[in-house]
Amino acid sequence: MSNFMAASNPNTNPNKSFEVTPPPNDSISSLSFSPKSNILVATSWDNQVRCWEIHQSGQNLASVPKASISHDQPVLCSTWKDDGSTVFSGGCDKQVKMWPLAGNQPVTVAMHEAPIKEIAWIPEMNYLVTGSWDKTLKYWDLRQQTPIHTQPLPERCYTLSVRYPLMVVGTADRNLIVFNLQNPQTEFKRIVSPLKYQTRCVAAFPDQQGFLVGSIEGRVGVHHLDDGLQSKNFTFKCHREGNEIYSVNSLNFHPVHHTFATAGSDGSFNFWDKDSKQRLKAMARCSQPIPCSAFNSDGSIFAYAVCYDWSKGAENHNPATAKNYIYLHVPQEAEVKGKPRINAGKR
Repeated sequence: MSNFMAASNPNTNPNKSFEVTPPPNDSISSLSFSPKSNILVATSWDNQVRCWEIHQSGQNLASVPKASISHDQPVLCSTWKDDGSTVFSGGCDKQVKMWPLAGNQPVTVAMHEAPIKEIAWIPEMNYLVTGSWDKTLKYWDLRQQTPIHTQPLPERCYTLSVRYPLMVVGTADRNLIVFNLQNPQTEFKRIVSPLKYQTRCVAAFPDQQGFLVGSIEGRVGVHHLDDGLQSKNFTFKCHREGNEIYSVNSLNFHPVHHTFATAGSDGSFNFWDKDSKQRLKAMARCSQPIPCSAFNSDGSIFAYAVCYDWSKGAENHNPATAKNYIYLHVPQEAEVKGKPRINAGKR
């Protein structure tokens, strides 16, 4: 574990968002806030997991760097224990490290046969779940060194989202596998994505009745699990400009209003209300893609990364000239509070 010093960069952000400093030295792969405080963790392709404390005073924000740990290879994902005491991170070294923030050294608590793309802590079960490119999910009880259960997947895990008892897993070949975590060793339902192109991200509804799915083709699907609600399913286009189509990289539900944010490779993030089928706010585009984003626990801060998108390939990446940023946006109520539903009350 090492402390790192702050650095200052000019704010070129078109939305006047607050910059987190110092930024990682390579592209940011995940952002996650503590469920108990405004402590932000970022994982990146420079093999590091970094932690900042965010101070909020009205509409103003400031970041204080706290500490970092290292993996042997690029880090792809992160999550928190529900009490806010511990961070989990996984990536290309095929392991998950558990990092108690009270000053203890990180320890390896999970392993796969290929890079670990997604992790989630499930407090209702006291389990960690990991999804890998080795085409498996694994459930871990941290009191033992071997997984409680290994669940085969039809393809590589690209994304997962948990709202107990609902878990949704997106894999290659547009598979979407739904689990009821009250029976975690059996698939509840498997569907082909309603979107025609590769899945990038999913987000389970806060009420556990369905999920969002985003694809590389600038489109989001809204899908309900109940067969009786299939008429409410729809898809919509986003993160497009003229004939240019960009990937939807991140989906985040607001923890209070249950509206949601999309972030994409066009360098923009938007706020949406799925119930009224409206976009609440379109933010100005940044100069580079946004690969990941996250709300804090009460939805008063929206964090997003602006950096090189590795989906463009290593041959187009120059780490010597690439700029990496993490920004903090303070959402206004009009941006994230849902609107009355269209045709509400009409029959």
